[in-house]
Amino acid sequence: MLGAGIVSEVFDARGQGLPLFDFALCTDRPGRVRTDVGLPLVVEHGLDRLASADLVIALPWADFRTPPAPAVLDALTAAHRRGALVAAHCVGAFALAAAGLLDGRRATTHWRFAGLLAERHPDVTVAPDALYVDEGSVATGAGAAAGFDLCLHLLRREYGATTANAIARDLVLPSHRDGGQAQYLATPVPEDSQDERLSGVLAWAREHLHEPLPVAELARRALMSRRSFARRFAASTGTTPHAWLLGLRLSRAEELLETTDLPVEEIARAVGFGSAAVLRAQFVRRRGVPPRSYRRSFTRTVG
Repeated sequence: MLGAGIVSEVFDARGQGLPLFDFALCTDRPGRVRTDVGLPLVVEHGLDRLASADLVIALPWADFRTPPAPAVLDALTAAHRRGALVAAHCVGAFALAAAGLLDGRRATTHWRFAGLLAERHPDVTVAPDALYVDEGSVATGAGAAAGFDLCLHLLRREYGATTANAIARDLVLPSHRDGGQAQYLATPVPEDSQDERLSGVLAWAREHLHEPLPVAELARRALMSRRSFARRFAASTGTTPHAWLLGLRLSRAEELLETTDLPVEEIARAVGFGSAAVLRAQFVRRRGVPPRSYRRSFTRTVG
């Protein structure tokens, strides 16, 4: 039920200048489907609906240890073959693996079942700690609320940061979490004054991206030693200060490329990369395209 709720919320038809998605739930046996929370869900569409979908997301199902019906596997394979982006949330990855769509690729699933996925499908390189893995025409995401991260990543990839951030704000979610971020956090919710200081420092850093922001300075502002700061940061965010800042700077650069006509050199300075060359190198490495190509793909009308 959570998986169905996540995708329906993210791909809701909001209007207000946002993409109008044609969202539908499908199954090989349309009708009343009993969910894991006991509430019945009426699914109107059969597998024929996949024949025209641009994005197909396999959701978790209770009996995921048993491969889906051959008709489901055929429909997933056919959708992928004709060019649809095929993704999976949580143990939905088992359906993609059973269809052979993950062979020779990296993939993730709920950390609790990552070992089982690797055991049953040795041709799949399982990344048990990743929030999501994007392999181009196939993408997989971790369990539970990480479905939001996968969906927002796909939105960012296809429609740009402005659209993904707008929908994230509507859902009161973080706009972007890198796919390599750990699934499980030792202290996901602030528990003491140190975490409160850490939250304050992160908020301050977001407003000062144009500055160098070395870890030593962030630790000083949090009133911690550098080692304690790094340890607390990893426990609270699942990543390193360097990786967090890099992701934040890239996200901000995306927004500026989409919504302004500022020169790339100026954007680089505004987000703390220092020069257009450094921004370009990071963009190519992390986003696969240089900033100017990204701007051409996702430019928005300014004014």
